[in-house]
Amino acid sequence: MSTGNGANRPSKKDRRQEAREKARLMREEAKRKAKRRRWIVQGSVAVGVLAVLAIIAVVIVTSVKPAGPGPKNMASGGILLTSSTSAVSSPALGADATPKPTKQDDSDGKAHITLYIDYQCPYCNQFETTNTPQISTWLDAGAATLEIHPVAILNSPKNDKYATRAGNAMVCVANYEPSAYLAASTAMYKNQPDESGTGLPDSKIVSILKSAGATDPAIAKCVTSGRFSSWVDTQTSRATAAKTLPNSSVKFQGTPTVIVNGKQYNGSYTDATAFSAFVKQVVPDFGSASAGTATPTPTATK
Repeated sequence: MSTGNGANRPSKKDRRQEAREKARLMREEAKRKAKRRRWIVQGSVAVGVLAVLAIIAVVIVTSVKPAGPGPKNMASGGILLTSSTSAVSSPALGADATPKPTKQDDSDGKAHITLYIDYQCPYCNQFETTNTPQISTWLDAGAATLEIHPVAILNSPKNDKYATRAGNAMVCVANYEPSAYLAASTAMYKNQPDESGTGLPDSKIVSILKSAGATDPAIAKCVTSGRFSSWVDTQTSRATAAKTLPNSSVKFQGTPTVIVNGKQYNGSYTDATAFSAFVKQVVPDFGSASAGTATPTPTATK
């Protein structure tokens, strides 16, 4: 008769069966855990994809959203000055309206000067500082018109899109107090921040405009709200994509692009005599014209 504990032990066959059953249960548990992990990962991926799609949707909607109603007094995309304190009036452009080029008579003995400028551009600053005094004299004598198109080329994350913000500010002046535009433009260049710097805050821009005589209370809100920022960016895209700019055979050449009666000026930005000589070359009867104004084609307000 067998004595001792060995008599109650599971047989070798039973132990193998038990081991196989434990292994089976472990495999099933591992499968369940793996399945749960897959669901978690897939759910996380799905949430991430939805988030990305939502961001893309916002970007697309933002990119196709109309720029909004344009400013008054800029039916051509630029403000047309007929004296240092006078601008041609025109109604605001509708949200989807295309600017209409100014009707310009290049045979009337006047210098019809068109500028595409960026208020962050140092070369624009050079041209403005050098030539605005004599251009103002020509304007007030009825010998010239000046059409200024603010564009925004030199935006950067570092300057908080200063080119667009400064352009928007000047468009606000054109909309609310066009008589102060030239003085405000001069003041903006006098206070131009370094091209590699951080740009001026909107509060400083408002202060500069006020000091130049652009004191309409609506201008400050227009500046700080960025009311015409999208419009400025749209006009920038129009200019850079155009095969030729209006009233000329000239393609946009960066900033400044300076055009006189359809001809591009490629001379020194710091020599007023050189620019004056170019004007007299392009306009043989320059200085003999009587006072008058160029007339843009207005676009009805929508």
